[in-house]
Amino acid sequence: MLLSCVHLIRRPLQCIQPLLVLPSRSFMDLKALVSSLDDFASLSLAESWDNVGLLVEPSPPHTVSTLFLTNDLTEEVMQEALQRKADLILSYHPPIFRALKRITWKTWKERLVIQALEHRVGIYSPHTAYDAIPHGVNNWLAKGLGACTTVPLHPSMAPSYPTEGTHRVEFSVDHTEHLETILSSMRGIPEISSLITLPARAEGEEQTRVSLNCTQKALLEVVALLSRNSLLYHKTEIMLLQKPLLPHTGMGRLCTLSEPVSLSALTERIKSHLRLPYIRLALGMGKTLETKVKVAALCAGSGSSVLQGVEADLYLTGEMSHHEVLDAVAKGISVILCEHSNTERGFLSELRDMLATHLENKITIVVSERDRDPLQVI
Repeated sequence: MLLSCVHLIRRPLQCIQPLLVLPSRSFMDLKALVSSLDDFASLSLAESWDNVGLLVEPSPPHTVSTLFLTNDLTEEVMQEALQRKADLILSYHPPIFRALKRITWKTWKERLVIQALEHRVGIYSPHTAYDAIPHGVNNWLAKGLGACTTVPLHPSMAPSYPTEGTHRVEFSVDHTEHLETILSSMRGIPEISSLITLPARAEGEEQTRVSLNCTQKALLEVVALLSRNSLLYHKTEIMLLQKPLLPHTGMGRLCTLSEPVSLSALTERIKSHLRLPYIRLALGMGKTLETKVKVAALCAGSGSSVLQGVEADLYLTGEMSHHEVLDAVAKGISVILCEHSNTERGFLSELRDMLATHLENKITIVVSERDRDPLQVI
């Protein structure tokens, strides 16, 4: 009988790497994410007419792994967001602006809401809050001019300030017996705050100085009460309480270039920055393409109301009406129009990087590839 020889060969063990490694997806709770977005740009900076914030909210709890950025949320862009598994869409322009009285399949904006809710996708819009912030849309647009210093055309005021009310009223009372009666009447007026009394001396006489803050509505009642006593009324001081301005924050930008640049060279800079082959130009009265530009006023989007009355060599915005352009030209101001969203959309790439840092890379942030201005030059 033949016996086979068996040789045992010792070899080091090797770990076989898996063919596919799936990274674990990080996420944020929707409420926590919205709070962080509000910290990035306070919604209180938005214009009063605007509709900003969380516009569509899936039923909680809702977590976000992918944040999808777009300038305009169209139906085509919505399909892209769904394909890319977005959990929250940040649409710079609010897709819901005017009130919706019904949610049906009839109009495209209603269909957006239906699709968002059916696929559990939230929609958030910052709009003019991003226009106002120092690191926002208008500052990004100003980079297209080259080296320059910028200040807001319409500065924003601090949204919250320790002082309550809009006015401060101060008056002196000579006779102590009248003081309690007056104070009792004042306390009965709604919207009065910070009512304090301090001893004072005027013209050698002991007096009591009364100070209070109140709203515009309450001011009318305070003045009416004081006017019943002519001595009090004539000793009354009324001061308007103004909230402090926020540095580098507000609508539009007035840009002073470091060196004057010809209008021709400036148009090329702007086209390069916005990645546009064409822009529209109206030459100011008496100006040519070789005229030097030192000061430019700009506003992303539709800038007519923000730019109105501003003295500058050039207006840069997305759109203005025919007659508004004529008015500017008559004043010797040249106008560059780039179409509304072309002055905004390029900011999204910069925004993606800023939000990634702000959110500590906890979620995936993508920018739409299908979002575009509806107008084309052919």
